[in-house]
Amino acid sequence: MSDGETEPPVPSRGYAKGRARREQIVTTAVEVYADVGYHGASLREIAKRAGISHVGLHYYFPSREALLAAVLERRDEEDTARLGPKEYSPRAVVQHLVDLADHNARHPGMVELYVRLAAEAVSQDHPAHEYFRVHYRTTREYVQRALRELSEQGALREGVDPRMAAAGFVALMDGLQVQWLTSSDEVDMAGVLRSYVERFLKEPSA
Repeated sequence: MSDGETEPPVPSRGYAKGRARREQIVTTAVEVYADVGYHGASLREIAKRAGISHVGLHYYFPSREALLAAVLERRDEEDTARLGPKEYSPRAVVQHLVDLADHNARHPGMVELYVRLAAEAVSQDHPAHEYFRVHYRTTREYVQRALRELSEQGALREGVDPRMAAAGFVALMDGLQVQWLTSSDEVDMAGVLRSYVERFLKEPSA
């Protein structure tokens, strides 16, 4: 066979190689998106830069949307490693997400890709639908756990429901990104999130 990239990895020796190839494609896609944007990036161009055939790339990622979802998963992993709390505490979790909003404001290209794909992926047959379903559920649970622990510590104001507040927090994060993309000079994503948090947290005791 002239192009070994068109056949599945051999289980005994191909799993690690296949995983490495997949990561290489994702890394290349990030670079291409940064250069020309999502809509200007073709799978053929990404395959060319990655040094594989177009058919070979399709084995790992059957569509542009599937590849973009993988890019977003990579972003989630890197953001957690870069900005995640070094030592867990419920307040550190909340601060982590506020810091993430501040970080996103310095990376408009990735924010735009995320917002566009999130809107398209509401359809259940969209390749990125499962990514966003899991992403939102995991993020809500992450915030809800922190707020529940803050409530147990007596740090939440009376009447704040951790589950409802967590869903509102995640919705605000995404909604702010849309507003920020259209009016970046008028919307402070991190500032608005911080203000939202302050509304349901009690003032620390002196």
